Amino acid sequence: MAGAMQALIYAFTRVLAFLLGGLLLGLLLGQITVGLLIALSCGLGWQLVNLYGLDGWLRARNRRAPPDLSGLWGEVVTNVVRLHRRKRYHKQRLLDVFRELRHSTAAMPDGVVVLNDNYEILWFNRMATRLLNLRRKVDVGLRITNLVRDPRFTRYLAAGDFHAPLEVAHATRDGVSLSFQLVPYGRQQRLMLVRDVSRQVALESMRKDFVANASHELRSPLTVITGYLETLVLDPQMDPALLGPLDEMRRQSDRMNQIVRDLLELSRLDAATNEAEFNPVDVPGLLRALCGDMALRPNTATVQLQLQSDADLLGTETELHSVLANLLDNAAKYTPAEGSVTVSWSVDAEGDAQLCVADTGPGIAAEHLPRLTERFYRVDAGRARSAGGTGLGLAIVKHALEHHGGRLLIESQEGVGSRFICHFPASRVLPDSLEGSIDTTTPAVAAGT
Repeated sequence: MAGAMQALIYAFTRVLAFLLGGLLLGLLLGQITVGLLIALSCGLGWQLVNLYGLDGWLRARNRRAPPDLSGLWGEVVTNVVRLHRRKRYHKQRLLDVFRELRHSTAAMPDGVVVLNDNYEILWFNRMATRLLNLRRKVDVGLRITNLVRDPRFTRYLAAGDFHAPLEVAHATRDGVSLSFQLVPYGRQQRLMLVRDVSRQVALESMRKDFVANASHELRSPLTVITGYLETLVLDPQMDPALLGPLDEMRRQSDRMNQIVRDLLELSRLDAATNEAEFNPVDVPGLLRALCGDMALRPNTATVQLQLQSDADLLGTETELHSVLANLLDNAAKYTPAEGSVTVSWSVDAEGDAQLCVADTGPGIAAEHLPRLTERFYRVDAGRARSAGGTGLGLAIVKHALEHHGGRLLIESQEGVGSRFICHFPASRVLPDSLEGSIDTTTPAVAAGT
């Protein structure tokens, strides 16, 4: 501020000097007006010379030294030099940061692809080039779906739910299995992380094959053991002291048979690569039958069925029956006899269907909710064994729902109860056969009646 004030005073002094010189010249010539015009013309010429010098330096400031000007012109040159240095400093700093970013992304073991809101490629690192066979001068600007041609990847982008990664087995021509995950950032841009998961997929395939083969091999001997145990229990000459141990052996063999059946069902769902069939399934009818069977069990909670819609689903009846049966069986096992289980079936305004099974059981702690659909995972292992559970029911529910394009949502609060909500897309829902919504709420059925 002080320099600018001094420059202004200097310029004002110079103008006064020009005017005083013009006044003296006018007195000598006897024409003051002419003298002042000559002085002002000289001052204007001087300013034009300075302006020309400043313009020439600005056009070639990288090759010429700044002009040595005084007054306001010198202050302008000083400010321009200062701004130029600051700009060059920030530019160099930005280049250094960008260079470090390029080095870091090049060293990453995962592929990184930057996409815009139309899923067009803006940039990718070296690992993405290797994993997806991208070419920098050709593929930039293309939609990623034109290069990754897999229906599962297309559905993943269309769904818009990027919380969990998508694993695509044999995603490339070389048979490499890839994992994709999108992270939205900035102004409608997305960062796509690509990872080679071929080893994990191979190990998972080996595990599934082992479980399937072991289940098949166990099925025959268990059937033989169960048959002999039933024969021994029904033998009238059997020692009464052995009937108790034989009953326990038969109960355990039945439990093992149930585990084998569930494992085989999971293996079948894992092996299914295509979507479920689009056959009409009478979901309200299945719910009525299953709720009726559940209400007839001894020492079972009160069951209430609420049908807000009579819409059917398009799918595989055996898989949907397994979903409904496992959810109801799970609610019956963990709800006390004095509690209640509410089953509801509805279709929302968008055409999506929801099946909700709510119970008044002990509830589940929040830290257990993300793992409930894992195989053999139990919140309370001892209580689950006493109830006869295998730890595979919710895993079957999850896989069967995914096979139908649906998803499972679990809500629970300790001491209050749990809600298991199955969402089915509108493409899987047949409209109501009756006009308007229906209300077929089944009154509460006393357990065991």
